[in-house]
Amino acid sequence: MEYNEENLETILSNITEFNDIKLSDIPDIDLYMDQVITLFDMKLKSLKRDENDKIMTKTMVNNYAKGKFFPTVKGKKYTKEQIILLEMIYNLKQSLSLSDIETVLTPIMESIHKEENKFPTVEDLYGTFLSVKEIELKNFHEEFNKLSSIIKEKSEKLQGEDVKLKEVVLLIFTLISKANMEKRMAEKLIDNFLKDND
Repeated sequence: MEYNEENLETILSNITEFNDIKLSDIPDIDLYMDQVITLFDMKLKSLKRDENDKIMTKTMVNNYAKGKFFPTVKGKKYTKEQIILLEMIYNLKQSLSLSDIETVLTPIMESIHKEENKFPTVEDLYGTFLSVKEIELKNFHEEFNKLSSIIKEKSEKLQGEDVKLKEVVLLIFTLISKANMEKRMAEKLIDNFLKDND
């Protein structure tokens, strides 16, 4: 693919498209594992980097169940709450270790088992997350365009004739640097506010 503004905008539009399992996508009836896997594959297929990538597999779901990342499955069927937790895990596993994911999910899991609950429901928490994420996707689109302009301007001062290659490499370095910074911030939030610091 040629590096130009039109192709960059196409990629950016695809990346910032809202690609999550919405609450309305999850039926109010319990689903068997194959149905859960199909739901994830259908709704999140645009997030695959490669066509052969797997969004969610039976092994993954079984490992999360064994790790007690969500309430025990009854009768081989997954509730709406469990499916939402699987989607949360999917989002977190893109950047966090399983240990960190467990730490993040602990207050949620504890709240599920309490009768008097001071924590929002899994549905409410997920709905709010989706709302914030949608805003962040729009912000990313705008921020990326600003970043691209800054890099275009800065790369003109660099030696070398392949302007497009310089821009792509600088964009990659900058995006990864930002992603690393955001990941470190998330890890610091986990370490300082969620882990028991006795």
